[in-house]
Amino acid sequence: MVRILVVEDDKNIRKLMCAVLRQNGFETLQAEDGLAALEIMDTQHVDLVVLDLMMPKMDGYELTKELRTTWEHMPILMVTAKQEPGFKHQGFLAGTDDYMTKPVDEQEMVLRIRALLRRSQIAAERKIIIGDVALDYNSFSVIKHGKATPMPKKEFQLLFKLLSYPGMVFTRTQLLEEIWGIDYASDHSLNVHINRLREQFHGWDEFEIITVRGVGYKVVKKV
Repeated sequence: MVRILVVEDDKNIRKLMCAVLRQNGFETLQAEDGLAALEIMDTQHVDLVVLDLMMPKMDGYELTKELRTTWEHMPILMVTAKQEPGFKHQGFLAGTDDYMTKPVDEQEMVLRIRALLRRSQIAAERKIIIGDVALDYNSFSVIKHGKATPMPKKEFQLLFKLLSYPGMVFTRTQLLEEIWGIDYASDHSLNVHINRLREQFHGWDEFEIITVRGVGYKVVKKV
């Protein structure tokens, strides 16, 4: 399930946004300001961030810049009561992907989020294409030159998550929590799955799984 972090200092607005997102099939996390959001991002995997502009401790511009230093490809939707074009321009310069003004139209917010997720390759169609390779989430299979190879569910989910954000480093904790969830696995299980993926796709021209020593893993696209 796609996980969205809502960063908003107004408790009622924050709760309403999360309720709307859950009704539309998303998992949600909440933070009351930018510093709290960064603490969550350090320990839990997030697929998209919805953030307010005017917040205490760290405003939306600062938070967006901070997110971009570590999570370069993270989809970000900025929401604010400021309607002047200059604020919107500054938001895009800071690194946001999209911008909405308050009061937020709930249906439009969901549509914009789905559009951002499509662009970041974790779309509703749940398919990733890299060169001659396609990953089909619906069948847990990797397709190359028309030949489909089914994969064990956990291995496929792990590869799909890494390939959804090429170049982005995932910590071991993030991957364990995201893929195994309540069936939390050990570091050994993660090592075994990573090694199996490397063996299966050794020598493929399209991508490579890289170990980031002391941190976790990332996938590098070669095409």
